[in-house]
Amino acid sequence: MAVVNRDPRTAPHATRNDAWLAAAAAVFSATVALTTDLARRPDALGWTLLLAVAVPLVWRRRRPLLVLALVVALVVPYHALDNNHAAPTAAEYVALYTVAVTGRPLRTVLTGLAVLGISVSVMLTVDTHRALELLRVSGWVIAVLFLGVDVRYYRQYVAAIVERAERAERTREEEARRRVAEERLRIARDLHDLLAHSITLIGVQASVAAHVLAADPDRLDRAAVAQALDDIAETCRTARGELRTTLEVLREHDSPEARGPLPGLHGLPDLAQAARLAGARVELAVTAGEAPPAVGAAAYRIVQEALTNAVRHGGRDDLTVRVSVDDAEGALRVRVSDDGAGAGPGAPGFGLVGMRERARSVGGTVLAGPGAGGGFEVTALLPLGGTA
Repeated sequence: MAVVNRDPRTAPHATRNDAWLAAAAAVFSATVALTTDLARRPDALGWTLLLAVAVPLVWRRRRPLLVLALVVALVVPYHALDNNHAAPTAAEYVALYTVAVTGRPLRTVLTGLAVLGISVSVMLTVDTHRALELLRVSGWVIAVLFLGVDVRYYRQYVAAIVERAERAERTREEEARRRVAEERLRIARDLHDLLAHSITLIGVQASVAAHVLAADPDRLDRAAVAQALDDIAETCRTARGELRTTLEVLREHDSPEARGPLPGLHGLPDLAQAARLAGARVELAVTAGEAPPAVGAAAYRIVQEALTNAVRHGGRDDLTVRVSVDDAEGALRVRVSDDGAGAGPGAPGFGLVGMRERARSVGGTVLAGPGAGGGFEVTALLPLGGTA
């Protein structure tokens, strides 16, 4: 089946195999000439032409039309000398089949008509009865041509199936790589939001403890220090739990149920409380109903990053952050604004980029910039139906 399905022009060891085929055709022709129609056994010139007919078959895959022309050029004088007319049929059929299996159908039909026309014309000059006999058996020539055309179409069909399978395999591999890249980007965003949020809060709480220790060593407020340290410990526990949930994605193939639920709107009070522990006054207003898990997770991360930036860059001891989440016209609207100093100096980090990527992942948008009354404001519009 591999030989049948393969294009003969791309087959390995083609010349060697065709040499063996030419030798077999020569042996077959000689056997037919010696055992049939003894009255027309070839003479010396006839034997030379008969054996020479098989020689061009060695190059039949490279130049099929040229090989057929050489075969016709050799068999025409052979038949004109009235030698055994059945002997060279093997080489003739092989040359015709090669033209049919390697060329277009129109070329095959024209070639077959030309071969039959030349053969009948030559036979008419030799023997009218033989010419009529040739017309009678011309069905074999047509059958060989149709066989070659059919095999050619079959090979094209098999090649198309193989090409579609390879394309589908490439598409699956590209889709798998795309999903891996998206999952890596999602994990990177989660880790960025988690670590930035937690480290910022820990830094602020540690600064509070250091300030209490250094402000008045003689009248140490142990309760304030203990509270700051407890806040640091609680932030570390929360961060460790969320970090474990995020990293368990990497072990999904070992434990499919290891991954916990996505964060959502239900986690916003915890974010507000963590920001309050860092010294900010947070006003949270959530009037939205249930949201799809992906939309809720995107809103949660956007609020988390916005609170982190407000605490980090607010620059005020009495910083006020207002967080509102509502739904209207099939979309979830998230707004986080503060009355701080706005964006800090230096090159921007990955926070705003991450917020925009999260919004785009659910078909939404994010606007971030200075607020109308000062400070900084982040507004996100996240479609609940998953369309932009």
